[in-house]
Amino acid sequence: MSNKPWIVDDELWARIEPLLPAWPERSPGPRPVDDRCCLQGILFVLYTGITWQQLPMELGFGSGQTCWRRLGRWQEAGVFEALHRILLAELNAAGQIDWTRACVDASHVRAKKGARRPARRRSTAARPAANTT
Repeated sequence: MSNKPWIVDDELWARIEPLLPAWPERSPGPRPVDDRCCLQGILFVLYTGITWQQLPMELGFGSGQTCWRRLGRWQEAGVFEALHRILLAELNAAGQIDWTRACVDASHVRAKKGARRPARRRSTAARPAANTT
């Protein structure tokens, strides 16, 4: 592994590149920044914790605004979900996942429709005493 974890090696790039949405042939404006450079810029921001505006242009990632827009475009296209599924399938096929330690996150799995609601419980919050006068 590189001492710069935001650098995307050829093996990982070969998995990610086919998942990226194609650019329109007649895109307005200047030629877009290379996708691999943008991905590395995104990873640099995530790794270092800097803001998008602080992304150093001299590193060749493009502007923070460009990387931020590309991240949104890829998220909308489902790139990261698809990559996650591919990597999970590969790890599972290789026997590298211990499914006994898996958990379900309610933000990704919907509750069963029509499930019974829990019974109402009395509040244990502090209340002023009843007026006795």
